[in-house]
Amino acid sequence: MLEFLTMNLLWWHWVVFGIFLITLELFIGTFILLGLGLASMLVGVLDNLFQTSLELELSLWILFSILSLRVWFKYLKDPSIETSGQSNYSLETLGTIEKYIKANGRGSVHFDTPVLGNTLWTATAKENLEINTRVRIIEIKGQLIEVTKI
Repeated sequence: MLEFLTMNLLWWHWVVFGIFLITLELFIGTFILLGLGLASMLVGVLDNLFQTSLELELSLWILFSILSLRVWFKYLKDPSIETSGQSNYSLETLGTIEKYIKANGRGSVHFDTPVLGNTLWTATAKENLEINTRVRIIEIKGQLIEVTKI
């Protein structure tokens, strides 16, 4: 089988395969197949110019494909994150005390960005926290958020 491919796989097969992958990408819309298709077309051009072996062609295609995927995930993919909705908080989320919190008691905190879809939460702390004190999240315990002074 390898001898058959070595003898019969021409440079334009790589180009056609690349066009097929790019066309398939039009229906999928992830832009991953676009890089694989461009890598295939580049291998076809290099094979036409330098008459390379099948092993080198496959190695180049794998290399170019990996490079295109790295470029896609590192530089081209949209890294934007929604600031509303569920489960998009971090322990660095800052807020302001709205209702006095007595040590190990409960009070109210207004967060700068939504925490689990809401900006106003019932909170607890291990120390007394006055109104307008800036705090950050230590832990979320169900419907209660533990905060500490920053």
